[in-house]
Amino acid sequence: MPDLNIERTHSLGLPKAREIAQRWREQAQAEWGMDCELELGDTQDVMRMSRSGISGSLTVSASRFDLQLKLGFLLGAYADKIEQKIRQNLDELLGPA
Repeated sequence: MPDLNIERTHSLGLPKAREIAQRWREQAQAEWGMDCELELGDTQDVMRMSRSGISGSLTVSASRFDLQLKLGFLLGAYADKIEQKIRQNLDELLGPA
């Protein structure tokens, strides 16, 4: 199974990063049909997500977004396109890397 690992640094602080993560969560649910569960922490939050053929997590801290995804066999063929779309989406929310 192909893995996608996308990291973005930022200087937003945790409260603003949480707001952006919430918008990303809403988009993931609406556009990609992902089931998302959010675990809030003192210094970072972890959003676990899944749907048929894909699973992963988004870790959000005061200075970083770290997205880890595992793609199933069928979606693995589209890994480059999926990664490009996710990077574009995060860039729009956070600004360029």
